Amino acid sequence: MTIKDLQPKVVWENFYGLTQIPRPSKHEGKVIEYLYNWGIAHGLETIKDETGNIIIRKPATPGFENRKGVILQGHMDMVPQKTGDSNHNFLTDPITTLIDGDWVTADRTTLGADNGIGVALGLAVLEDPSVKHGPVEVLVTYDEETGMTGANKLRPGVLKGDILINLDSEDEGELCVGCAGGLDAEADFKYRKYTTPKGYKGLRIKVSGLQGGHSGMDISLYRANANKVMCRILLPLLENFGAKVVSFTGGSLRNAIPFEAVSEIVIPEENVGAVKKLIANIFDEVKAEYVESDPSAAMELSEIPAAPKFIQGSVMLNAVKAMIACPSNVIRMSQSMPGLTETSINMAIVRTERGHIRVHSLMRSAIDTAKADLAERVRCIFELAGAEISFAGGYSGWRPKLDTPMNKVMMEQFEKIYGYPMKVMATHGGLECAIMGAKYPNWEMVSIGPTIRYPHSPDERLKIDTVGRTWDYLKAVLENVPEK
Repeated sequence: MTIKDLQPKVVWENFYGLTQIPRPSKHEGKVIEYLYNWGIAHGLETIKDETGNIIIRKPATPGFENRKGVILQGHMDMVPQKTGDSNHNFLTDPITTLIDGDWVTADRTTLGADNGIGVALGLAVLEDPSVKHGPVEVLVTYDEETGMTGANKLRPGVLKGDILINLDSEDEGELCVGCAGGLDAEADFKYRKYTTPKGYKGLRIKVSGLQGGHSGMDISLYRANANKVMCRILLPLLENFGAKVVSFTGGSLRNAIPFEAVSEIVIPEENVGAVKKLIANIFDEVKAEYVESDPSAAMELSEIPAAPKFIQGSVMLNAVKAMIACPSNVIRMSQSMPGLTETSINMAIVRTERGHIRVHSLMRSAIDTAKADLAERVRCIFELAGAEISFAGGYSGWRPKLDTPMNKVMMEQFEKIYGYPMKVMATHGGLECAIMGAKYPNWEMVSIGPTIRYPHSPDERLKIDTVGRTWDYLKAVLENVPEK
């Protein structure tokens, strides 16, 4: 049995089609072509804008011409994360999907249900003639995961609908009506390289096995950050054992909690034994602290040939101190919506190359002033350590509007189908609604979706039965959209 055999078939077949097309962020050329050709093949008006966004339009079902127009929206790209033992090439290889009991997963890679299943639901509405609806547009945006590029460059006036149903939420039974804003920070330490003295040995330290996850959805789970763990190991080696750092590579995506980090160092030969013992002790402490949130944490320590050059010691030490001082966790929980993270920061990526130590963090907050205050805190930490810091990609949050006609439809249809009330909530993750809503202020906006767990990590999984129920719910909502 494969996912193409699952029900509802029209949804799962469209999702399967997307899993066969490589679509990591910033490399969406093949999926853009696939979606454009899909729309043309189904005889529908299909537009590709200058950014790469795809818009597919379908006229109203006869008798529903007087309903408000609906835009069903998802994003085409996926987060390319894999385990260390996977040979998957996200630029060329299809995703290998697996059915694991009640869930669909992938073979040691991200599944791409975020947001492939949302796109598949939109395509299914366009394909299935039994769905009753007013005028429908399916908007599939480009490069959501690494900068929300498609949403940022979407032109006002292109879309005709009045209601946006975003299909990028990840908990069945929840109606999302707001999200956090975001801001990227990059600290840049410039360094020189120096020749490794004689009598130094090389060591390679690898932190792995952490769960990682989505830096918005999973930050409140208090999982270990591989970059922070590595800095915790490096600091005493630099301060007390004459260690020199050759390289530091941790994390790969701005919106994923880093689950691996690797550092190569050189140390005086006489300190090798003591350093190995200290590293093992520190990692034992880490494992004990994160035994519940990261039970599979692992550390590999191996001797390697000493590199001929190392990073300038004073700069590396300051960078490590700054990374330890800089937070990477929940800053504040919401007081008005219990259980919702209000403000957070994730130290996502560390790279040492070509004379630069670059530290990339992503800040999120539902409150713009709190986000700005956190940015100042981060700026001060890194500038005091001698780095230059820059900020980019900022966007405001999506403020909830609860008493709208469409929200009423969403709530009524949910209770009619499920038999219990729908949960109204906001998310700490970033949704494109915040950006697009600023360009289309007339829109009523909501976000729904089936249940996805551990997005942005190789453990990503999609709950099978929630897909069918979300499909039934979406059909009922479209049939009951208010009149113009």
